[in-house]
Amino acid sequence: MSKKALSGFPEWLPADELVQQDLLTILRREFSLHGYVPLHTRAVEPLSALLSKGGDTDKEIYVLKRLSDAPEKAAELGLHFDLTVPFARYVAANRGQLTFPFRRYQIQPAWRGERPQLGRYREFLQADIDIIGSEKLDVRYDGEIVRLLAHTMGALPVPRTKLMINNRKVLEGLYRGLGIEDITGTLRIVDKLDKIGPEKVATLLVEAGRSAEVADRCLAIAEISSTVGGELESQVRALGIEHELLDVGLGELSSVLDQCADVSSADVVADLRIARGLDYYTGTVVEGVFVGHDLSTVCSGGRYDNLAGGGKARLPGVGASIGVTRIMGYCLNLGLFDALPGYGRASTADVMVAVHGEDSRTDSEAVARQLRARGVSTVVCHTSKGYGKQIGWADKAGIPYVWMPARGDNGHTVKDIRSGEQVPASPEDWSPV
Repeated sequence: MSKKALSGFPEWLPADELVQQDLLTILRREFSLHGYVPLHTRAVEPLSALLSKGGDTDKEIYVLKRLSDAPEKAAELGLHFDLTVPFARYVAANRGQLTFPFRRYQIQPAWRGERPQLGRYREFLQADIDIIGSEKLDVRYDGEIVRLLAHTMGALPVPRTKLMINNRKVLEGLYRGLGIEDITGTLRIVDKLDKIGPEKVATLLVEAGRSAEVADRCLAIAEISSTVGGELESQVRALGIEHELLDVGLGELSSVLDQCADVSSADVVADLRIARGLDYYTGTVVEGVFVGHDLSTVCSGGRYDNLAGGGKARLPGVGASIGVTRIMGYCLNLGLFDALPGYGRASTADVMVAVHGEDSRTDSEAVARQLRARGVSTVVCHTSKGYGKQIGWADKAGIPYVWMPARGDNGHTVKDIRSGEQVPASPEDWSPV
């Protein structure tokens, strides 16, 4: 069996996986507090559906194919590259059994065949929140998603997160006002600003057929940002570009910004350089980054009005995704979790029950059963060789308490190996501090 790690497919050590589980607990708690229900969908989708919704991810989709399939047989299924496409399909398929607006959260792996690097993986865990409506979905739900995203990121033990919001209608209206017809292509190029910088973006725009003047105007648009709806609109109007779609988008963007007025202005800001590369976004878009760090997006999302419909049904939605694996890899690499209480523990147990001898192991097991019955996480030591070795094993695993079962005239005692304090205790009423 090969021991070589596969690049882009992270496997955390136990101490790190425990941190990840703590993050997931916080995420589930915050999502549930806001009325979102959990959902789990299949890992595969028809390849045609993934290709039609994936934007520039078509070369990164993993296809699913049996070894026994004939070489000429084309792959028909692919692993999902995000959780929005399968969720939209699920809602369309189960529309008659759901209550709208439907709020769900979903924490599952996704797969993309891209070049692995810090914070970017081929298999990764995402935590998604979405709201889908029937026929229509008011823009106030866009604000709800942004607010929940800000609240949730603030609850995680991670660096402060700034959410940058925009509206695709604003960008499309501005671009159409400049005479640009290939809106999707322009959005994809502008979306590369953070990765390649303005000069290269301008070059790509010109190479794609835009004039140098139009390319400069696109970059000027991307420079606009504000935390106040009215101020944002003034900056956009100063460009002197007019289009009816621009008016609609500005109204929606200002509304979302105003709904976040009680969130710190450092945490939510309108930024017109945010475009999002996926084709299915139609209105609000959002990206989150760690303040003071070079890592790019750690959470993102937006409005999709045409993704979940089936037949004549309209099922508009809005949602956001938190990159759990991306956050884990980055924070672990910089040691940002080291200061967390209990970090470094390689066991979920709070207590290790020592074993005086193999002939009395049943006594230790009995203590463990009593503690577990009261909700105390407990493990019995695997060896009876020497108390020093047993305590050393507990210390290495990060188990804070060692229980010494009663023996002869000596009653039960428990030792806090962090402080060295050892006190009498009863398995019927003792609890860890």
